[in-house]
Amino acid sequence: MMVNWKETQSQILSGKLSVFEVVSNYIKQCRNIESLNAYIEIFEEEALERAQQLDEKYKNQIHTPGRLFGMVISIKDNLNFKGHSITAGSSILKGYKSIYNATAIQRLLDEDAIIIGRTNCDEFAMGSGTDTSCYGPTRNGDNTTLVPGGSSGGAAVSVQMNTCMLALGSDTGGSVRQPASFCNVIGMKPSYGRISRYGLIAYASSFDQIGLLSKDSNAIAEVLEVIAGHDPYDPTSSPLPFDHYGSESTPEKYNFAYFKASIDHPSLSRESKKLFEGKITELMNEGHSVEAIEFDYLDYLVPTYYILTTAEASSNLSRYDGVRYGHRSTEVTDVESLYKKSRSEGFGTEVKRRIILGTFVLSEGYFDAYYKKAQASRRLIKEAIDNVFTQYDFILMPSTPHPAWTIGSFVNDPVTMYLSDIYTVLANLSGIPAVSIPYDTKSGLGFQVMAAYMQEKKLLHFLNNILIMA
Repeated sequence: MMVNWKETQSQILSGKLSVFEVVSNYIKQCRNIESLNAYIEIFEEEALERAQQLDEKYKNQIHTPGRLFGMVISIKDNLNFKGHSITAGSSILKGYKSIYNATAIQRLLDEDAIIIGRTNCDEFAMGSGTDTSCYGPTRNGDNTTLVPGGSSGGAAVSVQMNTCMLALGSDTGGSVRQPASFCNVIGMKPSYGRISRYGLIAYASSFDQIGLLSKDSNAIAEVLEVIAGHDPYDPTSSPLPFDHYGSESTPEKYNFAYFKASIDHPSLSRESKKLFEGKITELMNEGHSVEAIEFDYLDYLVPTYYILTTAEASSNLSRYDGVRYGHRSTEVTDVESLYKKSRSEGFGTEVKRRIILGTFVLSEGYFDAYYKKAQASRRLIKEAIDNVFTQYDFILMPSTPHPAWTIGSFVNDPVTMYLSDIYTVLANLSGIPAVSIPYDTKSGLGFQVMAAYMQEKKLLHFLNNILIMA
């Protein structure tokens, strides 16, 4: 299967390949990996019909093809695609079909992309292993006994196993970058507000961001440019333009910072630390400046993140009440039992745990002690990060503290699972863009590069350069 976007589109435009052939090959590969449970649904007939229509539309070169003409994309099961089922991996939404397109989906379709299917994810994006889904766990394509990461694990595996050119996921606290690391692909979380969240099922609204996974940095850049930009349906989307990226390599040498505390942290495995230190040496040998700096808030990141996100989740998920849409219990006698039974039957264990925690931190008597302190902590963290970017181009961090774990390992140990987010939640707390890049094709580990707010173009240029040199 071809993983180079520019080469693929060039062959399609030159007539050496048809869109129908490209889509057919990807669908065949989707069928080959069904045992991994990466896809909840493959849009086989629809994707082939759209491919045929696109081939027919442009065969006489009367019309100009869209920028994503021929690109095959998978979407996470929390992005609305009109006329298609969407459940966010939860029984509470089984049977529900979307009545509109998410803004990001509409912009893909407007530029002639083909959506091949919806991918499995942790229920309501709450999890780190894609093992809380009501459809069962997704398996890592490199080792089927291991998790692929989460919550966008299905998206990561869809790219890992060459069933699409690019996948759209969502990243609330690392849900694109962590699975990208475990599956040896590139995973990018743009700045908060860079991409409209309209049509993305909310977990924590001030943290959620649509993210992109691929093996090709040019595909990520092209799709980001298409779907980025202000959206009148989303008041949190940024009016700042995303300038044309271009594919030129740039000769600049950059100033990197990394946190001393991050590589001395007890949760960082020996293998992860060795690889990270090797990457620092490699960057310095290439002429970049890499400096260790102090950062006093590392141990506050995970508590701050989980207090705030669970609070927001408690509020956001209150709409799933068995009345308006989704699962409704039949064994009820009054309105109160309708709410209780519908939610108890529809939500899984992890979602219930986070709703309860979020309700607790928002409750009278605990609001000041937890929620307000977490908000203050978030502000201090953001100020500290903004200050780092006045002196450095990028921040380097490991993507994950340790390699992928065996499926089911953390079922009874959620705290350990939460702590696996220690290196990814920083970007969401501060709203900055970050990308996870594989160290190699074997480790199942990656490193992160973070840039200042709305500096995706700079990040993409570095990404393109480092992959060329690799």
